[in-house]
Amino acid sequence: MMNSKPNTILLRNVAIFDGNNETLAKDMDLLVEDNKIAKIAQSIPVDEGASVIDAKGRTMTPGFIDAHSHLMFQMSFAEAFTSDEFFWAYVSTQTARTYLNNGFTTIREMAGNSFSLKKAIDRGIVEGPRIYPSGPMISQTSGHSDHRTDAQKSAMIASEPSIPMKYDMVQIADGRAEVLKAVREALRRGASQVKIAVGGGTGSFADPMDVTQYTLDEIQAAVEAAADWGTYVVAHAYTDNAIRRAIEGGVKSIEHGNLMNEETLYLMKEKDIWLSPQVSVYTFYPNGYTEEMMKKHDQAFAGIDNMFNNVKKIGFEKIAFGSDIITDPEMMARINEEFVHRTKWFTPAEILRQATTNSATLLALSGPRNPYPGKLGVIEEGAYADLLLVNGNPLKDISILTNPEENLALIMKDGKIWKNNIS
Repeated sequence: MMNSKPNTILLRNVAIFDGNNETLAKDMDLLVEDNKIAKIAQSIPVDEGASVIDAKGRTMTPGFIDAHSHLMFQMSFAEAFTSDEFFWAYVSTQTARTYLNNGFTTIREMAGNSFSLKKAIDRGIVEGPRIYPSGPMISQTSGHSDHRTDAQKSAMIASEPSIPMKYDMVQIADGRAEVLKAVREALRRGASQVKIAVGGGTGSFADPMDVTQYTLDEIQAAVEAAADWGTYVVAHAYTDNAIRRAIEGGVKSIEHGNLMNEETLYLMKEKDIWLSPQVSVYTFYPNGYTEEMMKKHDQAFAGIDNMFNNVKKIGFEKIAFGSDIITDPEMMARINEEFVHRTKWFTPAEILRQATTNSATLLALSGPRNPYPGKLGVIEEGAYADLLLVNGNPLKDISILTNPEENLALIMKDGKIWKNNIS
């Protein structure tokens, strides 16, 4: 006879940051049944067969969420452009484990053919975080997804896709019909949201930072196709013109936003648009960047302070947490430095909310396309059991998170323990 009793884990004596409150709920017990939080109370009786872990007063937080990740891009440009898709896939499995080791139990993939990796993780074949896949980032010809070099002929006379296009990591679509088709192809594969590029970027060959990409009609086409599937579109954009056109077209989340002014941020607040910014990626030059790319990277980095100062000035709160790290596994291993980078503008409690509740709220915009429709980013009864136990209190000293090997004592994803260093 099969045992129908759920697997249970009782975590005793925890100090809970629930994803919202700035104060810890101390001396609490938390019961996990299967993959959900079943009960939170000051004293929970031990059920027969339950595993019991005494946290000894450690801080518990929800598993972290990276709302702007690139699982598939953790190799240099040179290596990426000379490797087959199998090597890309093998490297991505290493990145997935790195995320878990750093306490990230959920990520939103912002460009890349991560559909099969997600499937393998969900089935337990590969270890990694929950993935909200976008599929390929979609841009116009000469836009941020156009990684063709001068060695490749014009698309007017030949079809020579770049390696990232060939592997469906990025795609180029021009005009309403092509944009509709590209978006629908991503949705066919299982995209939970769709990403387009509406302005220049630092990691692309052809486009200066100041340019605006995609006509309003093309943006609206992407939004309409996504909305028909009950989900939303995010836009890579740095400048005011690009951001304003994206908002007019119906985009729900702006990725980066470094160079926008206060008036554009007010517009985002008025229209209820999310800001998904990053700091970490601008603290180093990704492997393979040309001198021109480095100049654009410096320009983007220089705008961050003004953007976040305006965020604080107008009380803009729809801020997600992300890193955008590309090309460098060593920098990916340092992903938790993003928590410290943000302390110039935000309190530890604000940053932890960005990395948990805020990002979870953003991910939930995928509606019926949400691959994990339960509660993420919070510690409350009924939520997914994505939990961390931390040595120390990150609400007082968030820098302890930059040493996850020592200070993340327990990592649990979906009710399963990935790491347990509690004796």
